[in-house]
Amino acid sequence: MDGILPVFKERGMTSHDVVFKLRKILHTKKIGHSGTLDPNVDGVLPVAVGKATKTVEFLMASGKQYKGEITFGFATTTEDLDGEEVERVALERPFTAAEIDAGLASLTGTIKQIPPMFSAVKVNGRKLYEYARAGEEVERPVREITISEFKQTKPAIWNAVDKTQTAYFEVGASKGTYVRTLAVDAGKFLGVPAVMSDLTRTKSGGFTIDQAVKLAGIQEAMDNGTIDDILLPIDYALDMYPIVALNDELWGVMKNGGWFDKADFDSDAAIVRVQYHDDTKALYQWSEEKQVYKPLKMFSNQ
Repeated sequence: MDGILPVFKERGMTSHDVVFKLRKILHTKKIGHSGTLDPNVDGVLPVAVGKATKTVEFLMASGKQYKGEITFGFATTTEDLDGEEVERVALERPFTAAEIDAGLASLTGTIKQIPPMFSAVKVNGRKLYEYARAGEEVERPVREITISEFKQTKPAIWNAVDKTQTAYFEVGASKGTYVRTLAVDAGKFLGVPAVMSDLTRTKSGGFTIDQAVKLAGIQEAMDNGTIDDILLPIDYALDMYPIVALNDELWGVMKNGGWFDKADFDSDAAIVRVQYHDDTKALYQWSEEKQVYKPLKMFSNQ
């Protein structure tokens, strides 16, 4: 069994839990996911099965979209509602829509971000959350990320009793972005503590939330023999690369990991998707040094 499943990860389980359960449902061990979702976050989790696991890095490289909430007025250790409250500031008045818009807009484009202490980023061989749980502080690496959009989706709600305000947003983010840190940084722009109070991933790996299937639905498809209706081909993860179709002679060369020149492929693309009989066999990348196309990722030589 080979292909890509757009899984809807439900809340209360880790991404590893999804893989563990899918191995039982699909009766195969070779499964990998394309980007961790925290237990309290639901949404799209593309999962690769069989030889499609070789496409995980390409699925992860695609941009992701989320919808969620930011609550202004208090902060937690984890930057979301799972952590302990560490700061609270009663808002004297609700922020205007224009003020919130300005805060979100300040975090668009190519920006630098410091990952939260409660994250799986490794420093000196240990995950940051291991330092955090031990009460240790460590210098965290600064990352460069790209935020294509960060905007409100409806009017913010003011809680006159708690003196907090909740804003509702959509965000388009590159690989490696921590949305909860964006929420905290939006609060910093407005001069108040903030947390990410809700989050759903609505797009990942080219899949939208409307395409995502819950584990129960995948189990049902297996039971009914209709799994191929939702198990998509490897090409779905490689759609951004142009196709080069091989004839029998060139296929014989490629099976042995051969190199090709531009005339063989009739292409100027940096990376091409090589197919034989409409089946994707490999990705090849142009080498300026060697002036040839060399194998970047082999999927099959059969």
